[in-house]
Amino acid sequence: MVQSFITMNPKRSNFLRPLLLAACAAALIGTTGCVVVAAGAGAGAVAYVRGDLDTTLNADYEKVVAATREAIEQLEFAKMSDNKDALKAVLVSRTAQDKKVEITLQNTGKKITNVKIRVGVFGDEQLSLSILDKIKSNL
Repeated sequence: MVQSFITMNPKRSNFLRPLLLAACAAALIGTTGCVVVAAGAGAGAVAYVRGDLDTTLNADYEKVVAATREAIEQLEFAKMSDNKDALKAVLVSRTAQDKKVEITLQNTGKKITNVKIRVGVFGDEQLSLSILDKIKSNL
């Protein structure tokens, strides 16, 4: 319908096409669900994307796992599960508001550990950042 209107009214097509493209672009940008908190290259950059907080810490994997366990205890989260092997750890707990907190730690090399924090179904940026700060303070 829009295409036929544009082709039927060639004088208006120069105005409507850019307007339609801008509207489509705005709709796509608004539905990506992607927010970046802080950007940067290398270890230490923190990104909050689609409900997940992702970062890389310059710390030994075993120390990050211990610091994360301590953070969960200090924040008084109810521990649900704690699965760990030499390459990956997944720690699941719940807040007092019964929000699920899933922290995934990935051993990516000597003194480099990837950390991913997910709170609830849709994510909670502030709580994720607070958890990360608590982990860092325990290192």
